[in-house]
Amino acid sequence: MIKIKHILTSVALATLLASCNQEVEKDYVDYVNPYIGNISHLLVPTFPTVQLPNSMLRVYPERGDYTSERVNGLPIIVTNHRERSAFNLTPYQGEELRPVRSYTYDNEKITPYSFEIELDDNNMAAKYALSHQSAIYNIEFRQTDKPVYVMVNTRIGEMHADAKSISGYQDLGNNTKIYLYIEPEQEPVQTGILEKGKVDEGKKDAEGRNACAVWRFADGTQQVNLRYGISFISAEQAKNNLYREQTDYNVAALAAKGRDVWNKTLARIDVKGGTEDEKTVLYSSYYRTFERPICMSEDGRYFSAFDGKVHEDNGTPFYTDDWIWDTYRAAHPLRLLIDQKIEEDIIDSYLRMAEQMGNMWMPTFPEVSGDSRRMNSNHAVVTVADALAKGLKVDVEKAYEACRKGIEEKTLAPWSSAPAGWIDQFYREHGYIPALQQGEEETDPNVTPWEKRQPIAVTLGTAYDQWCLHLLASALGKKEEAAYYLNCARNYRNVFRPETAFFHPKDKEGNWIEPFDYRFSGGMGARDFYGENNGWVYRWDVPHNVGDLVSLMGGKEKFVKNLDQTFTEPLGNSKFGFYSQLPDHTGNVGQFSMANEPSLHIPYLYNYAGAPWKTQKRIRQMLKTWFRNDLMGIPGDEDGGGMTSFVVFSSLGFYPVTPGSPSYNIGSPLFSNAKITMSNGKIFEIEAVNASQENKYIQSATLNGQEWNKPWFSHDDIKNGAKLVLVMGDKPNKAWGSADDAVPPSID
Repeated sequence: MIKIKHILTSVALATLLASCNQEVEKDYVDYVNPYIGNISHLLVPTFPTVQLPNSMLRVYPERGDYTSERVNGLPIIVTNHRERSAFNLTPYQGEELRPVRSYTYDNEKITPYSFEIELDDNNMAAKYALSHQSAIYNIEFRQTDKPVYVMVNTRIGEMHADAKSISGYQDLGNNTKIYLYIEPEQEPVQTGILEKGKVDEGKKDAEGRNACAVWRFADGTQQVNLRYGISFISAEQAKNNLYREQTDYNVAALAAKGRDVWNKTLARIDVKGGTEDEKTVLYSSYYRTFERPICMSEDGRYFSAFDGKVHEDNGTPFYTDDWIWDTYRAAHPLRLLIDQKIEEDIIDSYLRMAEQMGNMWMPTFPEVSGDSRRMNSNHAVVTVADALAKGLKVDVEKAYEACRKGIEEKTLAPWSSAPAGWIDQFYREHGYIPALQQGEEETDPNVTPWEKRQPIAVTLGTAYDQWCLHLLASALGKKEEAAYYLNCARNYRNVFRPETAFFHPKDKEGNWIEPFDYRFSGGMGARDFYGENNGWVYRWDVPHNVGDLVSLMGGKEKFVKNLDQTFTEPLGNSKFGFYSQLPDHTGNVGQFSMANEPSLHIPYLYNYAGAPWKTQKRIRQMLKTWFRNDLMGIPGDEDGGGMTSFVVFSSLGFYPVTPGSPSYNIGSPLFSNAKITMSNGKIFEIEAVNASQENKYIQSATLNGQEWNKPWFSHDDIKNGAKLVLVMGDKPNKAWGSADDAVPPSID
């Protein structure tokens, strides 16, 4: 439990309370603000998600973002993180019936486990709470002179209505359906299907677009209570899920249960010190890491879109909706540290997906409706390698085959699930993805017109993936294959241009693309050469071999100078001009983008070049500048834990720069004390003596009572419990952690 003291100095309050000191308890979940980031600098970072941790049932009001003036009915379920909702629940008083009504709304209150809202110029109100696969609505109708309706709509699917229940499904595509079963506590006086604005009582079934079932309740009804279950298996299973989780219509009791679940979950991180806003940002960020992936198991079974079948889970829950390109960097390592069993189950789910797809290709962007293969590279192999390096249980043989096949048999072309083609063969032979010269036509049909080849992003990302394959092959004793992939892990060198010290695209003949601007070359999102970010960001995308990157740039001094320049280089255009081409490249400090995942590790790279004090300065700068307790408090595309896990780690004082390596870089903790309860129940404690806004620089350190002069530590150092003590000051100790033998691990 976290406690805070409010000093009440008002004379009136002092008189009223007869005391000027009062201690108020505040639970962990009370620090979560789901509205942080609901308004965007450019892209939409977050929605105020109501959900139990990693649960199938997620909702948020259906609207564009927080600035939207209206909501579309009441939500039933979000079926794809940030992108799609299924069904609409529409309470209504009046005679103009429509499948979904767009309401004004007011007095909205959202917590991680509940929400309240007033609708239609305050003429109706709803309270909501949920469990893992079921939920309760209490709906208040305030106009006594109008008829009372509740409508349940599916955008495309089927609905069935009777006096005791409404059930049906919505088609999500790719042979995936989401099913609903909903019951009222109050008995309706009329039941039917909405047809041309009227209730057809003689019709109980409807199918197609906007199929809508209707209940009418007695005129003057002031309260309608509903409870529902959802399923990806069947409407009957949705009913079973409801009955397993709910026995009444008590929304307050259900909210209390959800609150308890969240408190126990968030309690794995306990902090002291810092400001109230810093605690709010920390716990709000931590809550975001549980939005994805979601557990699909229902009574020991699960539907898989990867083969369109229902399977027994045999005691191992099945997880999906994990955008791995976004989450492998920080969200997976954070979960691995705090809940090893779930991380093991997620990796096992990947392997089941690979088997179910029939090609044994590891997924890259697994969603509820299958693997969309979005973004670039095949970073599920990184999550496997990281788990293996940190002692988790992994079927290494199966994982190695799935990862190898996914990288070698599937094309490396972004956003494609096609078999390997021309550019893949070229990569195998030459060690880089070739770029097209200006005006040169695309020759590989696997390359999409919008996403392009992204040759630098794919080359660097695949080199990292192949380093992780090397780790898996080594674990299996496959020495020849391990050596081959270790050699491939250095393929980034093939596109490093010494004259500029950037990763620079070149064509199939080996010619550099000229002329070239590392800020703007590459068209929309720089996708002709990079991916969502420009050459300044991808300059640092070698997390597995930063030591070699230091050497390529000419040594530590030049490396630090290039890092400094990244944070000071001007946009080179108006904000309008820059962001109209690079809308994902927001949250800028110079050319550094805090708003997109490929940048997350960059502030920590000073640790590799003898200047860890600059990492300490940069981390504090980024946290203060871009992550705040307000509606615009996230700088870009958050992606359900992809970015907020960076905030969690960095606020605590460390970060996994290289998943796959059992090591963590030290930054600058915000809090004077943090205790992390790890998967095995052991405590990793970080004490930052004198930490404050000014005291951001490490003066000295001990780990487990021993003097510590390295800006990193290993997973083995902390896995059985540990205490890291950092003495902080307002001026840098440039000698601490700067020795040549103190740098974090790299291949070379």
